[in-house]
Amino acid sequence: MKVLLIGSTGDIGRAALEALSPSHEIVEVSRRGTHINADISDRDSIVEMYQKIGKVDAVVCAAGNVHFGPLSEFTHDQFMFGLTDKVMGQINVVLEGLNWVNDGGSFTLTSGVLDRDPIRSGAGAATANGALGGFVVGSAIEMPRGIRINVVSPGLLDVSEARYGAFFPGHERVSAQRVGLAYIKSVEGPGTGKVIIVE
Repeated sequence: MKVLLIGSTGDIGRAALEALSPSHEIVEVSRRGTHINADISDRDSIVEMYQKIGKVDAVVCAAGNVHFGPLSEFTHDQFMFGLTDKVMGQINVVLEGLNWVNDGGSFTLTSGVLDRDPIRSGAGAATANGALGGFVVGSAIEMPRGIRINVVSPGLLDVSEARYGAFFPGHERVSAQRVGLAYIKSVEGPGTGKVIIVE
């Protein structure tokens, strides 16, 4: 299959890339550092990306940012940043991609652990993750042409320990290999409307 992988240079994106690349043709996209660059917070950038790449069999999105900070200091704009970037960015990847995914293809989005196992300063991420899960469950029943949609929701990856481990006290780390398997399950398996938890 021809698989569009957005966010391929991040830790989660690299896990998906390593898992999927042996069996599929991968088109890598990120904000920078890949042959094709795109910013999912910019709808025009998403449209341009699809126009450059053309038809694909599957889209995997492992991109999106949120603000982290104490709830008592959170502002409206900081919450909206996560909703605009991580949530609407990934939703727009789907909406703009419907006409670019072949019959029977799939979308795989990416959320995370914090809406079910929170950390301090993570309310913005928890909100974004929960919204993505809701979108996938709600939109799966309306996908045209046999297209499937799922979201992978991993815990903190072992390869991310050095940078983020201190913010996740007591959380069990998950292997990048197991996270990669979740993307294989979503792309190659039959499921749709699923939140695929890796913890």
